[in-house]
Amino acid sequence: MSKRNENRMGYKMTKVGWIPEEWECVAFKSFAKLTAGGTPSTRHPEYWNGSISWMCSGELNLKQVLSVKGRISEKGLKNSSTKIIPKHSVLVGLAGQGKTRGTVAINEIDLCTNQSVAAILPDTTKAYYLYLFFNLDNRYEELRRLSTGDGGRGGLNLGILGTLKIPLPTLSEQNEIAEILSEWDKAIEHLEKLITAKSKLKKAFMQQLLTGKHRFKEFKSNKWEKMKLHDLLKPVSRPVSRPDKKYLALGLRSHGKGTFLRTVDNPEEVMMDTLYEVKENDLIVNITFAWEGAIAIVNTSDEGALVSHRFPTYVFKKNKATPEFFRHIILTKQFVYKLGLISPGGAGRNRVLSKKDFLNLVLSIPQLPEQKKIGAFLNGLDREINFLRNRLKAFTEQKKGLMQKLLTGNVRVRNRG
Repeated sequence: MSKRNENRMGYKMTKVGWIPEEWECVAFKSFAKLTAGGTPSTRHPEYWNGSISWMCSGELNLKQVLSVKGRISEKGLKNSSTKIIPKHSVLVGLAGQGKTRGTVAINEIDLCTNQSVAAILPDTTKAYYLYLFFNLDNRYEELRRLSTGDGGRGGLNLGILGTLKIPLPTLSEQNEIAEILSEWDKAIEHLEKLITAKSKLKKAFMQQLLTGKHRFKEFKSNKWEKMKLHDLLKPVSRPVSRPDKKYLALGLRSHGKGTFLRTVDNPEEVMMDTLYEVKENDLIVNITFAWEGAIAIVNTSDEGALVSHRFPTYVFKKNKATPEFFRHIILTKQFVYKLGLISPGGAGRNRVLSKKDFLNLVLSIPQLPEQKKIGAFLNGLDREINFLRNRLKAFTEQKKGLMQKLLTGNVRVRNRG
């Protein structure tokens, strides 16, 4: 690779920005055929469940399409506007709600698509399909802005895609760029698989360790005991007057996703005169959304934040329970199910946890030393997973920055290997 040329010598300004002088700036229709798919009539069962792969726009999220769920027959192909798209084409979402519009993928198999998917079939003597994929994938927001229609519900069309400009280096440089970015994708995919595997492993250990089905050998002779939460927890209240300056408020995400902090800039708009302070290792629950798993252990970074009376707080009795063990217990389906049973109310979100019933919940738990070992083991797995997630985030950001430089020629590749 060579360094970026800061004074722009050897570069030219085009409709897609500065690119190297020897690169072209051309429309997709000048080097590729563009087409869209179709959907056979569902009134004719004989058009379906054949041997021909047929994908819908939702499957664009696969990015690299190796297989699809849909199948149509030869009759379905002949009696609809869909058509066979050869492998190594670039697929683009034309319409649809959510994030589908503008999503880009490549097909590694021959297939048909529905009418919400455009296919770009490049002239292979001029353009490399993977280079085109990386270019368009990097322009997702631009493709969204180019969509027609009101209220964000419009769509792309073949005309828009055909006139879209792209910087086009030589075919050999396109291949080099795509090869580099593909290597980054492989590293990212490897990390994603590691995270999935570690997460499954942790889930399996949780199911075994938190129910006593698997025991550490030094504790096998110790029996687990059924206890009510009031034997393990003590309600705590740390009332403070509502601040007259901005302060940090603690919130709880549903589905066991932990705590979050937000800044209250205008305390005078808060209706309550009294708030409550939280401290590290408190167990805290949102009584309105407990049935959705809005319960957590307070983190070090949360200490000193304030909550309302709808967030009852508890401390652990040190000789009975440890927060590191309960950090995982409260995430289990069984525990959240019990929270739902003691959260009576109407349909929807009008359900409120009974604090009295909460302390009467019965759990089967081990003695304190075993609790600590289970908690430490599961926390170790969490640290490994978080390390991999942070590494994945860093790789993704680095690839994004590199892609921007490679696809504009700010960083050049020449004769690698």
